[in-house]
Amino acid sequence: MTRAALEQRWLTLTRETMPALAMKRGWPVRNDHCFQRILLDNVVGGVWYDAIPRRPAYRHVDAALLTRAVDLGEAVLAGSADLAALNRQSLAWRGKLAR
Repeated sequence: MTRAALEQRWLTLTRETMPALAMKRGWPVRNDHCFQRILLDNVVGGVWYDAIPRRPAYRHVDAALLTRAVDLGEAVLAGSADLAALNRQSLAWRGKLAR
């Protein structure tokens, strides 16, 4: 997949597909930037902007990490990855998990 196609898949996945399914699937987030945060945090293993200093992240992240983020989003869609658990981990890394 070309870089341009990978970025387009990322944007479609996080800006359209996931938000459109959020209510139906009972996901804890609804907004595109939340899906992007969750997926990127989980592929870098921490707060994404500590690993990707330039914005927008999808344009500046290594292609291998963006591929992993897209794959993780696809796994969420397929039901083989738990978005709620991924969100909790993301929030924990950010110190925002309710205790």
